[in-house]
Amino acid sequence: MPDIDYLNSVSTQVRRDIIRMVHGVLSGHPGGSLGACDYLVALYFEIMDHDPANFSMDGKGQDVFILSNGHISPALYSVLARSGYFPIEELASFRKLGTRLQGHPGTDKGLPGVRAATGSLGQGLSMAVGAALSKKLNKDPKKVFCLMGDGELQEGQVWEAVMYAAANKVDNLIAAVDYNGKQIDGSLDDVLPLGDLHKKWEVFGWKVLEARGNDMKDLIKSLLTAISYTDKGIPVVILLHTEMGFGVDFMIGKHKWHGVAPNDEQAAQALDQLEETLADY
Repeated sequence: MPDIDYLNSVSTQVRRDIIRMVHGVLSGHPGGSLGACDYLVALYFEIMDHDPANFSMDGKGQDVFILSNGHISPALYSVLARSGYFPIEELASFRKLGTRLQGHPGTDKGLPGVRAATGSLGQGLSMAVGAALSKKLNKDPKKVFCLMGDGELQEGQVWEAVMYAAANKVDNLIAAVDYNGKQIDGSLDDVLPLGDLHKKWEVFGWKVLEARGNDMKDLIKSLLTAISYTDKGIPVVILLHTEMGFGVDFMIGKHKWHGVAPNDEQAAQALDQLEETLADY
């Protein structure tokens, strides 16, 4: 059985890392990072079959994850470091010139754990479909996971990938949507409504699940259910109902924190709400 208390403690520390990383350079995207970190912790600390000590770009024999909404890189970097891909101290180099931890994940400097340069929104699912098909061709039974932002679903390329995956029975793929209802300019409904996402993905030929994305127990349950639906001829997607800025009371549910760094006072206030559980870097 998963240790939910431990996983929640990891999430709390990841949230501390996010605040400290973004505040350290006064640049980055804290809102979505805070909201999606529970999903990333669930994946890397409980669900995925992966080996940080033996990372390879092809991911052969391991589950693969692609972060399509690459601007929430602080959450990914923290989870990668905390799960052993690179030294935790390297988090202090976030967004600094020439470092491996740039604002959006890149592959040019060989950061362990990152297999795709992402953040140009709308492209990650296409990459994930390709990775999943590669595993099928290589008779690799492992899975491919991909996280997208909900605002990202306003990009046309996403729906091309959605159609292709269903038409070609890419059933070793589990996609997820960080469904917080916010994007940089406001709410989804104000900018460009997405309609009934559950029905939309279903009509496109996917198995659709929904989860409380900031509830670790429900996340684990939903991810295990998603895995049980793989290898059955259809791809799977989980709509993660999250809150932007989750864990920090003055950030939660506010789109202004999509890409704004906290100042000294705000960072201190946020850290006061997040207990140090695994030791800061």
